[in-house]
Amino acid sequence: MRFIIFFIYITLVYSESHTFTTLYTEINGLAIAGIPEFSSVTTLDGRQIDYYDSEIKKLIPRQDWIKEFMSGDRFKEYTEIRERVQQTNKINITFLMQQFSHSYGVHTYQRMYGCEWDYQTGASQGFDQHGYDGEDYVALDVKELRYITPVQQGVITTEKWNNDRAQLELLRQYYQNECVNWLQYFLMLRKVDLERRAPEVSLLQRDPSSPVVLCHATGFYPSGLTITWLKNGQDHDEGVDLGELLQNEDGTFLKTSTLYIQPEEWEKNQFVCEVEHMGRTYLKILTEDEIKSNTSKF
Repeated sequence: MRFIIFFIYITLVYSESHTFTTLYTEINGLAIAGIPEFSSVTTLDGRQIDYYDSEIKKLIPRQDWIKEFMSGDRFKEYTEIRERVQQTNKINITFLMQQFSHSYGVHTYQRMYGCEWDYQTGASQGFDQHGYDGEDYVALDVKELRYITPVQQGVITTEKWNNDRAQLELLRQYYQNECVNWLQYFLMLRKVDLERRAPEVSLLQRDPSSPVVLCHATGFYPSGLTITWLKNGQDHDEGVDLGELLQNEDGTFLKTSTLYIQPEEWEKNQFVCEVEHMGRTYLKILTEDEIKSNTSKF
């Protein structure tokens, strides 16, 4: 993909629909330690997979499975791309400030681009959006293959970019083919890594006198997992509240089941949390030694 003198952004989330997004942010007129003038974030299904900014000056993998992909020459190449975009965006934001008659102050330019792909239907769509000071500036209508703008200041840019038919055709090919291929490839890398993840199961309690005990399963993939409480070997549903499935930052999942029970009751009976995942069963017997609480020694 050939860079245009002007803007970029990207995203991705767990569901049948997946998203691959890159976001570039350029800030002008700000010199505060810890806040970079330029930053780049790439996400898969809404979770960061890499990060770069003008202060650290290197590309940082955010997921274990992306580290192998970013090794060697490819890591150097992707870092150099971010460096070139940083220089381009300095030109972009200067032009934008002129268009909006801004001669001083703190201003931002952002570009978000990427694609969405539906696993079930195979349908996909690309997006390429540019913003100035948090407001829409220019966006590419990928289907119509033309740029549009909601503001008068964007007319010059849209006319210039819409006249570059060769560049527009390159963008069509990128969003319809290359972007989706990258998205699917990264999903495959993530899946291979996550398939090895068995749940970590623990019993949690705020303090020894609390009537609330959590059976906590985390770090597992795929998402199919069941949690059952047993009382003396039999299914126990009374006072049980099953929590919703949540996703961790690394793409694995988390699920809890809460048992409301007085300590004296489980001391007289055997309560077991039974977790089933990918054909394997994990058991945690409710005992003082097994429970982790705020007063536990780890």
